[in-house]
Amino acid sequence: MTASESVADREFIMTRVFDAPARLLFQAYSQPQHLMKWFGPVGWPLTLCEVDFRVGGRYRFAMTGPSGEQNIPFGGQYLEIVPDRKIVFDNTFEAPGSETMVMTVTFEEAGGKTTLTLNTLFGSVAMKNGHIGGGFEEGTNSGFDQLAEVVAGMASA
Repeated sequence: MTASESVADREFIMTRVFDAPARLLFQAYSQPQHLMKWFGPVGWPLTLCEVDFRVGGRYRFAMTGPSGEQNIPFGGQYLEIVPDRKIVFDNTFEAPGSETMVMTVTFEEAGGKTTLTLNTLFGSVAMKNGHIGGGFEEGTNSGFDQLAEVVAGMASA
């Protein structure tokens, strides 16, 4: 990050309304058995999902593509957890020179629906531009489509 880069220049915010209570979305974000079903874009399932879901705990993920190609593993540490309301964690790819981003996920429930807001604070504007140009928004939306299906199944179980 350079001195001229503000937080606003480095952040990217996505919002989605889910037809599900906040507690189910929180569970889907915090429990490996649910994360394995939705995290990542369609066609790139998690093939590694290690989660120690507590403040100070760590997670590690990797995805495998439709042709068997694997992405670089990534992970980080849980920085803040407010049950059914908020999860904050950092995220870095396991490659030399990788920058860290901080992800804040909030869940606001009203009338049986929950607004999920994902605020990503990238380490630099260059990192943000690289991720956005590389399909970050499309991949996240694809994962959110799968998340909607997972929480619908959890609600009917």
